[in-house]
Amino acid sequence: MCGIAGFCNAEFDWLSNIKRMNEKMYHRGPDASGIWASEDKRVVFGHQRLSIVDLTPGGAQPMESHNGRYVIAYNGEVYNYKEIRDKLISEGKVTAFRGTSDTEVLLEAVSAYGVETTLKMSKGMFAIALYDKKEQALYLSRDRVGEKPLYYGFVNKKTLVFASDLNSIKALDGFANPVNTGVLETYFRHGYIPAPYSIYEDIWKLEPGKILEIKSPFNKEDIKETSYWSMTEAAYYGQTHLFKGTEEEAALELEKRLKNAIKGQMVADVPVGAFLSAGIDSSTIVSLMQSLSDRKVRSFTIGMWENEFNEAEIAKKIASHLGTEHTELYITEEDAKQVIPKLSGMFGEPFADSSQIPTYLVSKMTREHVTVSLSGDGGDELFCGYQTYRSMNRIWQKTAKIPSVIRKPASAVITHTPFGKEGSLATRARLLGASGIEDMYRRSEIGEGINLLSKDVLRKEASCPTAMDTYRDGFLQEPQHNLMLMDMLMYHPDDILAKVDRTAMAVSLETRVPMLDKDVIEFAWSLPINYKKQGDVTKKVLRDVLYKYVPRELMERPKTGFSIPLHKWLKQPELRAWAEGLIEKQKLKEQGFLNPDVVWKLWEDFVKRDIWRVQIWYILMFQEYFASQE
Repeated sequence: MCGIAGFCNAEFDWLSNIKRMNEKMYHRGPDASGIWASEDKRVVFGHQRLSIVDLTPGGAQPMESHNGRYVIAYNGEVYNYKEIRDKLISEGKVTAFRGTSDTEVLLEAVSAYGVETTLKMSKGMFAIALYDKKEQALYLSRDRVGEKPLYYGFVNKKTLVFASDLNSIKALDGFANPVNTGVLETYFRHGYIPAPYSIYEDIWKLEPGKILEIKSPFNKEDIKETSYWSMTEAAYYGQTHLFKGTEEEAALELEKRLKNAIKGQMVADVPVGAFLSAGIDSSTIVSLMQSLSDRKVRSFTIGMWENEFNEAEIAKKIASHLGTEHTELYITEEDAKQVIPKLSGMFGEPFADSSQIPTYLVSKMTREHVTVSLSGDGGDELFCGYQTYRSMNRIWQKTAKIPSVIRKPASAVITHTPFGKEGSLATRARLLGASGIEDMYRRSEIGEGINLLSKDVLRKEASCPTAMDTYRDGFLQEPQHNLMLMDMLMYHPDDILAKVDRTAMAVSLETRVPMLDKDVIEFAWSLPINYKKQGDVTKKVLRDVLYKYVPRELMERPKTGFSIPLHKWLKQPELRAWAEGLIEKQKLKEQGFLNPDVVWKLWEDFVKRDIWRVQIWYILMFQEYFASQE
């Protein structure tokens, strides 16, 4: 795991700026720092290294290919690099390798097969910058699902820049890109800024599965973007070529694919462990890890003293049953207070999934013991784990019975009455006007807070359509699969994976996600919905795998989730003072983004009437971000 950065056509001192870019992402790779520049200094690469495989200088980056044509700066891991290496040798493309790193294998594969073919054969998580000296072409690419971040864009309208961390781009001399006000409504709706957008104009996130190519002179209009893999295509192919075996055969096939993925992801020249939250997903990963290991697997759990939010006791029982070497940490309100001021620096832009706090704390604890940790992320979205999928399906089936010529006008009328402005009636009226289950899912994500903000606060109409906004209703035949795909296209990469990457890399911990292995994903999309969801039972096929290793009675309980009692903590004197300082009316007026009166209505509804709206936290994280820039 590392950090990459670079630029082309710089109008500033190249050396001091690339050094500063590297310094800003030191936490992503504290083991070594590297710089490469073309002879004319028009193309400059920077790299910060967290050594995982090949700890010797032979794995140092930026790295040049054997033939001298290509240069790479690369963040991530290619788990099947040994297979690719053997292929290169057996085909006579390479006679010998200088080291044992996957970086060198990637370079030589590109030399032999080209960029797109190499990426298609690579299984892993990565963000790659590759320069072709012969063609004077820069290639940026990102892994299939979006585990690793990659920002790119233009500073001063002319200098092409890229980096793993937005803070590295902001460190450049002359950076003055204005805030992208068009994306603010999207942020206040979801609590994060989805790809391809960022908080700044002319700076974007490369989308998962994409290759960006730009040749000299590196002008914006010369950018060419292609896909080497598509989640949408994988889902469509799987759902039109359904698995024909029994449920038992499906569980056996899933177990085999997960074991293959985990076996590859346990390979490292540093200590490896796993997060264990007591849920189906992480328990499955840890169970399979332990089955593959001849020594005790290191497992890590975070707990909370509030019983309704605590799964640590169950996780401890699961760890004891599996025989792992288990470590747990109970967090308090004080722990949360200490983390909150650090959050804006971790993400480089506003980000407001409140589970960022416990995720950071469990990563910090885990890093004290290991350098790599596997997680169970992806199980909910791939195996129909969220109860929202079921509830949306149930509500839509009832709603669809009412003719749209009645529903839509009724929705509009109720919404504009005094009783339809907030509360459960407002929610029902909003859902009533949906055109389909996908539209209903989009509407369910809105919430009362964004209605207030959209109407009275956001100064510019939204002009940044997201993957959810553009999703074609009825694309997949099964309704719940459409909701799962919508989440895999946006929520999972831009919220869940961003949260895990940024909080873990803030403490130099590499995270790996076996559920997101290409073979696991493609198999999951081929399963019928009843192999995933049966009545109230979620993730049925995953449970069938897990129950071979963990007693059913340990797992069959209500899902708690990885959340914290924000609504309680924010009323405590210290955090309340922090919050009210961020939304001080004069400060809001001077910034010009938010209407102070509406912001304070949301806040006073919370502190005086106990009406919690998630947009409160979104506003606070937005304000904390800009406070950190001052």
